[in-house]
Formats: sequence, C-alpha cells, structure tokens
Amino acid sequence: MLSTLKPNFVWQIFNDICKIPRPSHHEQMITKYIVDFANSHSIDCKIDKTGNILLTKPATKEMEDCPSIALQAHMDMVPQKNEGTKHDFLTDPIQAYVDGEWVKAKGTTLGADNGVGLASALAVLIDPAVEHGPIEVLITVSEETGMFGAFGVQPNWLTSQYLINTDSEDEGEIFTGCAGGVDFTATFPVTYAVMPEKFDCYLKLSLKGLRGGHSGCDIHLGRGNAIKLMARFLAEYAQDIPFRLADINGGSLRNAIPREAFAEIALSKDDLPKLKSIINQYNKVLTNELGHVEPNIEITLSEVADDKVKRVLTTENQNRIINWLHTAPNGVVRMSDQLAGVVETSLNLGILNIKDNQISAIFLIRSQIDSAKDAVVSTLIAHSQLANANYEISGGYSGWEPNLESNLLQLTKEKYYEIFSEHPKIMVIHAGLECGLFKKAYPNMDMISIGPTIVSPHSPDEKVNIQSVYRYWELLIAILKSAKHLK
Repeated sequence: MLSTLKPNFVWQIFNDICKIPRPSHHEQMITKYIVDFANSHSIDCKIDKTGNILLTKPATKEMEDCPSIALQAHMDMVPQKNEGTKHDFLTDPIQAYVDGEWVKAKGTTLGADNGVGLASALAVLIDPAVEHGPIEVLITVSEETGMFGAFGVQPNWLTSQYLINTDSEDEGEIFTGCAGGVDFTATFPVTYAVMPEKFDCYLKLSLKGLRGGHSGCDIHLGRGNAIKLMARFLAEYAQDIPFRLADINGGSLRNAIPREAFAEIALSKDDLPKLKSIINQYNKVLTNELGHVEPNIEITLSEVADDKVKRVLTTENQNRIINWLHTAPNGVVRMSDQLAGVVETSLNLGILNIKDNQISAIFLIRSQIDSAKDAVVSTLIAHSQLANANYEISGGYSGWEPNLESNLLQLTKEKYYEIFSEHPKIMVIHAGLECGLFKKAYPNMDMISIGPTIVSPHSPDEKVNIQSVYRYWELLIAILKSAKHLK
C-alpha cells in the first residue's frame, strides 16, 4: 500500500492523486481535488484565467521573518499505456503498486512525473512537523503538452523571491538550467488510388516492444524511435516487394520517444513468403543493432480484414511520404561543449498519423542554445520543402540559463551535504522545465529544481524510487526550515 510508505503525508496524497484522471487538458477533476484540499485545510486558494492554482499559507511560529518561498509543480500527467492494456485515462484510476524499492503502475504511465512533486508541495501545507516561512504553492496546468500553464503565469501573482520547482527526476542532483524547445509539424496531402486487382493480401505491420521514454532526458540513451524504424523498413527492406501503403501511424506524444508504429499494406499473396523472409531478416538486424538497448524490439505481421482496406496511397504519394520519413533527422544533434554528458541540441519525431486525407508528423526540438534550436528548425524547413510538404512552427519557449551564484542553490548544496554527507551534482537538464518561462514574468526570481528519482517517465515503464522520495523530502523540508539564511 502506497499510503503506508514514508514520508506518510507525501505518499498518502500521491495515492489520492493516482485515483484521479489528469491527462493534459483534462484537469477538471484534479483541480477540484486541489481546491477541496485547500478548503478542507483552510488554505487560501486562487485560480487564474489559464487554470493555474496558487495556494498560500503563512509562516509557522518564529519563522515569520523568513522570505517567502514558492513550491511549484504541474498537475497533469502523460497518458501512455501498453497495447492490450485496457485503461481509459479520462475515467480510470492509475493502478499503482509497490515492487521492491520502486512504485510502478500496471500497464500505464505512473504519473510520478510530476505527481510526487505535487504531493510533496501539498504535504508541506498540512504536515505539522514542517517548519517554514511564508509559503506559496503554484500548480500549473497542461505542462506536458507545451507548458500551457506556465505560459499563462502573470507578473505580480506570486510574491516569492525564491522558487523550488519539483519536476526534476534524479535525486542527488540540483538543476539550475534547462533546454528551450519548439514544435515543428509537417503535413502532406494524402492522395488515394483504387486498389490494384493483383493486390489480394491485406496486412498490418506492427513494430513494438521498444522502451520509449522522455524525449529530453532519455534522447541520448540510444533507444529506438518506432516511427523511424518503420520508415526504414518500408524504404530500405520492403522495396524489393511491390506493395501499396494504406495507412501508417506511430507515437502519441511529441515529448515521448515512440514505442510503437504501425503500417497497413496491400500486396499480392504470391509475395507474402518473401515479405515474411524480409521481416525475419529485419528483426535480426534490429536485434544486432539495438538488442542491448531494446531487448524486446520486434516487427510482426498480421492479417487485416478485406473490407477494411478499400483504398491505398498513390505510388508517387507513398514514395514521397516514406522517403521523407526515412530521411527526417531525429535524435541527438550535438552534445554540450561546456557540460560533460549533457545534450545540447536534439529533436524527436514523436507523432505520425493520417487523418482527414492528410498525414502529419510532429517533432519536438530542444536546445540549450536558441540559435542551435533555430538551426534545426531551418533544417526541417528545407527537408519539408524538398518534399513539397507544408509546415507549422509553434509552442516555442526559451531555456533557463544557469545561475551558479544563486543563494538558493548555495543553501540547497549546504543542506544536502549536511544531511547526507555527500555533495550533490549541479546539473542542467535537456528537457523543458517551467522555470524558463517563469523567468519572463519574474526575471529576478531565484530558482532551482529538485525531485526524486523517476525512471522512464512518459512511458508505461515509469517508476519512482521509494528511498529517493524520502531523501528528496528530507532535503525539501531542510531548505524550508533554513529559509532565514536566504535573506
């Protein structure tokens, strides 16, 4: 039982949160929970026009002269599930459970990103053992789909000079900067033709078993992108067989590395044995190239009912789309020259689908350097123009520039060493943290980001380490207790 874990208040609240559906842009129920929580504990609560929530609580006894600190989390989660898992993210609770040193979920994302951070911020407000100065808790909406809530945070709403973001995913690391990002969507009109008479076999290709993960934090780990690997198969291996493409799709979130991709094709039954042989060959190639990172990767073949496939793409349209996908850049573009082991620039082809006679491919580009981010956008524009594709650029946000002289950073480093007798790592994350957007509304705010250890966020393999939650909590309450040193 999660509610029996320590720290009790954090796990009890997280257990409650797991019962509440909260995918991005569907946060009505979690908003009601937070408002009811505030009312039941006599905590001041405000909601802005974007849907962000601000909770405030006065200082505990003898802490009245301390500067105010804002704790910040987002209320939404990434809704990902394994194929075959029956789960409706709009109605069903997350089935969280303890597995040794970890808390996991059955067949879905857990929502520890950023549910544990949210639970810890709420726990600070009600745990009588926590000593603190004036507290503000800022809870934003729809962070996972483009930091919608953070874009809407207005100047002068918060009064705190200091802010602790709770959305980091490695305990023992203090984050002082993050990458900026931008979305790039390429679209092609889909042109169809009547099914050729000789194509009497209708099949579905399924590429599954990949680990996926966060398109920022995990992009450097060498994990496969299912969309790219499906495009490679169609462009490089299946070209020896006459086939026609009826559908292709993969991924569901631009900020998650696609774990699965699918294509429906038509061909002659006479070519089926050769297709099966090529699939076996490609599976061996995938195992040889990616087996150490992706041990469960596999492309399989299944039949599609005759009446489902009534039309296919024209040959010209099919070749243009497959070749565009096959040559599209993806993954790490450059590592940082200043920060060892940190990705500077990357992009993730996260979503591909055909809808309303149009195929859409959505990328998320990240970089610590705005000009490098712009260079990748320029590359995608040129790549799309060569294929006569339309494109749209949206959701751009700047990164958060590190401040190694931060008073809050120095205090956090001191407290960490005092508690655990070891030095924390000072990091910049290759992912979007809302801190970069808060800097626009609050340019003088001193900020850091900390959190527990969360593995494989944005995928059904997501899990949070129990001991790391305890250590993260101990550090958080020690910082709050020592707020007087921030003056």
